[in-house]
Amino acid sequence: MSKPLLIDTHAHINFNPYKDDGDEVIKRTLKEDVWLINVGAQYSTSRRAVQYAKKYPVGVYAAVGLHPIHLEDRIFKESIDKEAIEFSSKKEEFDFEKYLALARDKKVVAVGEIGLDYKIENKEKEDEIKEKQKQVFLEQIDLARQIDKPAIIHCRQAYDDLLEVLVAFQDGCARCAFSCPGAGSEQIKGVIHCFVGGMEQAERFLEMGFYLGFNGIITFSEQYDEIIKEVPLEKILLETDCPYLSPEPHRGKRNEPLYVRYAAEKIAKIKRLKYEEVAEQTTKNARELFGI
Repeated sequence: MSKPLLIDTHAHINFNPYKDDGDEVIKRTLKEDVWLINVGAQYSTSRRAVQYAKKYPVGVYAAVGLHPIHLEDRIFKESIDKEAIEFSSKKEEFDFEKYLALARDKKVVAVGEIGLDYKIENKEKEDEIKEKQKQVFLEQIDLARQIDKPAIIHCRQAYDDLLEVLVAFQDGCARCAFSCPGAGSEQIKGVIHCFVGGMEQAERFLEMGFYLGFNGIITFSEQYDEIIKEVPLEKILLETDCPYLSPEPHRGKRNEPLYVRYAAEKIAKIKRLKYEEVAEQTTKNARELFGI
């Protein structure tokens, strides 16, 4: 009996931790009936995601976008359970036309990852940085709207502001203090990547038509069990966020797309469903959202 197809909707094989063996990781992933979307975080990694996608006729896709942490020069440090994440970020200005050219490629299935990240160390410029993030996020969701592709949305410590910006964009900037290029546009489609908010926030995103992405975090934390129980399986996507957030039993090691099955297994356990049912429905969800 063949394995059910899984889709890792948020991978970063286009990042430096895979610079020596990225293709090997992808090949063994595809061999095990797992597809993946490589997600960009700045122009260089977005371009690399497209290059990877073009190498493989089936099973490897790309998303392009500018992550909010790359809007300033900074050293990023964070510790999650057994994992220490550290890297440096060089400031990049968002160039709409450059990203538009990348996003039009047929192997690009989304704009992302984009959004808001309020883990800000420069407290003196915190308000300025937040406003800059909002403006660049608006430009990128307008890019997604223009090319009719979904958005992969990152959010850290900013769910309420994210909801406000999305509502403002969709209802024509009526409550927005800055210019929304997509005023009065159709509803934005997409996924809230690595969702770690509360039930009320989850319900609001679902009401707006968004999917919620869950990854390895749910395998070593029970904090989100109740939310997963309540969120319809038809609105859930699987992801790894590799090389980060490795699931149990691989904590402390480099994550990779093959490990997406651990998220599927945990969701099946929480919802008391068969693994195959979770795999089938989440794959259907990914195909429908990303057109793959």
